[in-house]
Amino acid sequence: MSRSLKKGPYVDIKLLKKIADKKPAESEVINTWARGSQISPEMVGFTFGVHNGKQHIEVLVSEEMVGHRLGEFSPTKKFVRHGGKMQKEMEKKRQESEIAAAKAAKAAPAAKK
Repeated sequence: MSRSLKKGPYVDIKLLKKIADKKPAESEVINTWARGSQISPEMVGFTFGVHNGKQHIEVLVSEEMVGHRLGEFSPTKKFVRHGGKMQKEMEKKRQESEIAAAKAAKAAPAAKK
């Protein structure tokens, strides 16, 4: 849901104060818990440590991120794969076939010479 144009974008005031006198290249990671804060053009180039509930995840702000929220780039849930034992066996076979294909591709140019 978007915020009304009358109110303007929500940017955390404390966050703006932290970057006010700093230059993007010289500054270190700025830790924040303000996941709902929108990324403004002044934030481009800074690295923020966005809290995901457990730890701070480093997010380097680029120009494409302006208008998005900081929390979008710091996932809160960790994906655990599905499938159990059968899935592990299938992944192991796939990995072995990829390794074999890579070795064959390496050997092919050497055989042509």
